[in-house]
Amino acid sequence: MTKQEKLQLVENLTESFKNANAMIICDYRGLQVKQLETLRRNSKGSGISVHVIKNKLANIALKQAGYKEVELKDTNIYIWSDDQISLSKVVCKFQEANSDKFSVKFGYFDGEIVDSKHIESVSKLPSREELIGMLLSVWSAPARYFVTGIDNLRKQKEEQGA
Repeated sequence: MTKQEKLQLVENLTESFKNANAMIICDYRGLQVKQLETLRRNSKGSGISVHVIKNKLANIALKQAGYKEVELKDTNIYIWSDDQISLSKVVCKFQEANSDKFSVKFGYFDGEIVDSKHIESVSKLPSREELIGMLLSVWSAPARYFVTGIDNLRKQKEEQGA
């Protein structure tokens, strides 16, 4: 990779990191390419980016994007998105399936460093779609109960009249 290509990569990563609300850095030592492709495929539908980046280039991009500096060692895979919950769900689900070769090191949520326990607890929260479904259910409950009550009243009147 030429110096110009590296500069372009760092520039693209910096912009992408600035737009992300959440990033998780994981160790993937021992994973096969097929398994990494599964992670990428699972991430694609949720708008999650998954890249293996040289630590030096990633460190430069993170610093330029305004993230707190952390020492990056060994094999790292960088996974980032706008949605913390869906990102955490995808990563934790993949980690459960590949726990012997894949582990969460740490993450950045809203620019703050978080540990793997925090990421795991966020993964257990309901997703945006699930929350909207719960809210709609709560909003429609009074109307449902009203209709059920009216129907029961009608049945009761019919039984009395028969």
